[in-house]
Amino acid sequence: MRFDEEQSMLLDYARSFCADRGGLNAAREHLETPLEYSPGVWDEMVAMGWTGIGLPEELGGSGLSIGAAVPVAESLGKALMGTPLLSTLLAAQLLLRADSKAAAEVLEGIAGGDAACVAELESEDWSALPRTTVIDDAGMLQGQKRLVMDATSARWIVVTAVAGADTALAVLDATTLDDDAINPRVLIDNTHRAADITFNGVTPLAVISGASVLAALRDYRLLGALLVAAESTGAAAACLDVTVDYLKTRKQFGKLIGSYQALKHPSVDMLTMMDSARSFVYHASSLLGSEPLDKDQEVACRMAKAQATDALKFAGDRAVQFHGGMGFTWDCDAQLFIRRAQGAQQQFGDAQHHRQRLAALLLDD
Repeated sequence: MRFDEEQSMLLDYARSFCADRGGLNAAREHLETPLEYSPGVWDEMVAMGWTGIGLPEELGGSGLSIGAAVPVAESLGKALMGTPLLSTLLAAQLLLRADSKAAAEVLEGIAGGDAACVAELESEDWSALPRTTVIDDAGMLQGQKRLVMDATSARWIVVTAVAGADTALAVLDATTLDDDAINPRVLIDNTHRAADITFNGVTPLAVISGASVLAALRDYRLLGALLVAAESTGAAAACLDVTVDYLKTRKQFGKLIGSYQALKHPSVDMLTMMDSARSFVYHASSLLGSEPLDKDQEVACRMAKAQATDALKFAGDRAVQFHGGMGFTWDCDAQLFIRRAQGAQQQFGDAQHHRQRLAALLLDD
């Protein structure tokens, strides 16, 4: 992998910034708070231009490919930082690829620091199109969306809906929703936030429909899978560090437990799985551009998601087991990683979901 000067600077600064502002202690501070991050940290991210990654300069963005967000996502994952950045970047990509002119005002707002999210799910099926959320004849949005990531932080909400016979995107200003429209949900991963949203006759700021919407949704799901994979890879690396530190300090029967082969070998497996995930993730990022994703890019994104979430799941499970009885308690940091793994698996489809689709892409003529 080779990075140009701008990408290298972004990678180095993202690592140092997230390590300084995040980490296990910072993550624990926000586990029971309404927001899973400090507003001041978000303001710093905005000042660095991170919300404009993947957006063209004429819309206030950085002019970089969305692939430049991968090292940022990995750094966020390693520091277990839960901010609305990834949701915001993905909402921007969905609008940009669907109709950048119709959504220009929102995209400029995102580049300027407005948080955004996508309200898509009506069931657990990531392949499903909207059925019950509709734009009625009066042009008003009716229905409900489930488990909308970062909904409580978002200024802009992009909602998938049915308009006539078409799948459409309704762009909402969150400040126009009823006070009780957003209902926070409790996730297994407390470092992230999600909510259900009910739409009772809300008038969208803009409605985008046509063939471009389905193509944009496909790209959005693949890019989402890639950014979650990058975040999971970073979390797996942090989990490995925590586990190895424990193995080097905990003694049993007068010996460091890290000296036992029964613990050494799984630790090596954690490392190799994490390194494989990083290779898949950065390979996929190197293929991305502003054009619709082709078959090779789809394969790369799906392989990255399948490998990265499996790597984090294995690392989190071994971390709990290696910490013994303490590993099953809330006070043990291993719990943060296994919970992050359980949440990341389900976002944008689990490993089985992607491998089923990879089989068709790679094996069918």
